[in-house]
Amino acid sequence: MKKNIILCGVGGQGTVLASRLIATAAMRKGLPIRTAETIGMAQRGGSVFSHIRIGEGVSSPLIAKGEADLIIGFEPGETVRMLPYLRQGGAVVVSRAPVMPVSAMIGKSAYCAEDMVQYLRDNTENLTVVDGSRAAEELGSTKILNVLLLGAAVKSGELGLDREDVEEAIRDRVPDRFVDMNLKALRMEVKE
Repeated sequence: MKKNIILCGVGGQGTVLASRLIATAAMRKGLPIRTAETIGMAQRGGSVFSHIRIGEGVSSPLIAKGEADLIIGFEPGETVRMLPYLRQGGAVVVSRAPVMPVSAMIGKSAYCAEDMVQYLRDNTENLTVVDGSRAAEELGSTKILNVLLLGAAVKSGELGLDREDVEEAIRDRVPDRFVDMNLKALRMEVKE
């Protein structure tokens, strides 16, 4: 199996933990893995993205434009920004819930998340849109978006890992008091 996966969002959404869960699950299966993260201004609501490459013969952690098999987007605008990395026929799993970019908050640009989701619909062959807000409300926490998106990626078949693989990674990497909630999030049906 070879997979090139990009995760993208803004600071505080759990992008880094999600990439570590994928890496842990792949390593537990004995798969070679390379990762790279850019977290720059994450604490201030800035862009966060991770490159994950799984499989034999992978030497560089960075994914070139047009080579990602899967983009997991925690925020619609950030997902649109990373779309040039998606290969022809690749898949996108995206949360419809917006996080207002800093530039829009200070009045420098307009931002409409629904326009971003529509752009993804128009330009992506294999798209899964996740209603993370509804699911977070049901589970009682907004901090489970990352695992909701991983669950949707597993269900799409595009992640290349089974739910059991990710469940074990959650048990390994998530503090005990949050494991049950994250396992529920992983199993939850959240597609539109």
